[in-house]
Amino acid sequence: MSSRQAPLKVFIADDSVLIRDRVTAMLEASAIRVVGSAATPQDAIDGILAASPDVVVLDVQLEGGSGLQVLRAVHLAAPGIAFVVFSSNSGPAYRKRYFGEGAEAFLDKSTEFDQLVQTVAKVAPYVAC
Repeated sequence: MSSRQAPLKVFIADDSVLIRDRVTAMLEASAIRVVGSAATPQDAIDGILAASPDVVVLDVQLEGGSGLQVLRAVHLAAPGIAFVVFSSNSGPAYRKRYFGEGAEAFLDKSTEFDQLVQTVAKVAPYVAC
């Protein structure tokens, strides 16, 4: 497919306001539009379903729950939304579980932060890079 006219839309689900702000700045510097963010699983689910982003950047650990709750709920309601898991909890067991639930990519915050923008663009449905 050809590249889209509208900017790529991303939602950020992370329990750290500092990470949310840093990721927002990185994405927006690359002409990617951040359409929302949340710290808790329920706020993330509600925000994602309301904003209909192309991609969700999702942490494993959220306030009062986990990213897995978000991934499962959103995939049931809106299976076309892509997920990039972005976490410091990046061991093999986490990767296996999140890929098994449908995540398209998994990055370690401590070693792969600089790969986030490229990965988000790569997994976005119908976007030519």
